[in-house]
Amino acid sequence: MKRQIIKIDEEKCNGCGKCVSACHEGAIGMVNGKAKLLSDDYCDGLGNCLPACPTGAISFEEREAKPFDAETVKKRMEKLLNMDIKDEPADEEANLPCGCPGSNAKTIELNKKTAEKYCDGNSAGYEVPSQLRQWPVQIKLVPANAPYFENADLLAAADCSAYSCGDFHNKYMKGKVVIIGCPKLDNIDYTEKLAAIIKNNNIKSLTVVRMEVPCCAGIVFAAQEAVKLSGKDIKTEIVTLKIGN
Repeated sequence: MKRQIIKIDEEKCNGCGKCVSACHEGAIGMVNGKAKLLSDDYCDGLGNCLPACPTGAISFEEREAKPFDAETVKKRMEKLLNMDIKDEPADEEANLPCGCPGSNAKTIELNKKTAEKYCDGNSAGYEVPSQLRQWPVQIKLVPANAPYFENADLLAAADCSAYSCGDFHNKYMKGKVVIIGCPKLDNIDYTEKLAAIIKNNNIKSLTVVRMEVPCCAGIVFAAQEAVKLSGKDIKTEIVTLKIGN
């Protein structure tokens, strides 16, 4: 059928995610750091997202499109709000016949002797210790029910950020469980995965470290929406690093 539906100009989109929050039907998601209409039948064509866009990237167009499916939208939004581990899509690696060893969840014991020497300033002959406490670290690979998430202070970081801050391990990672991703290059919306992690574990705090570039807004938006979907009140801190920090 031919009907009015939204159109998103990716060239104008700055990745702020405000349109996603404004859309009550969940028709818009962040993909590769840009807002995208996820499915024609999710969009009611009323345009609540238009005034939320600061760059004018969203407009109306009349074209052939699936009719708005209110029932499908209702079920999808209920699933998001009542997300549980069993609803989480399995990672591609989990479907491999032998599994992927690199995606096996495990806790890492820190080298306390090395860490103590370094912290005391007597680091001659010692490498600076890593503060990584678990594996894997990629948002797409971490199991939402991994035991290291329980009672954790969670760090969600844009993967470029560690290269911008020389003391990233001690300044941001120390004492935290860290997950990383690139909202521009990963072809997924992190919101559902983060919401499952937060809802199904006792997360004590959430820190998001992003770069100053616009596409990094995707990881901030996903984290904030995930907290909302989880229904929990979690202390959240957003840190923005400059290029070359």
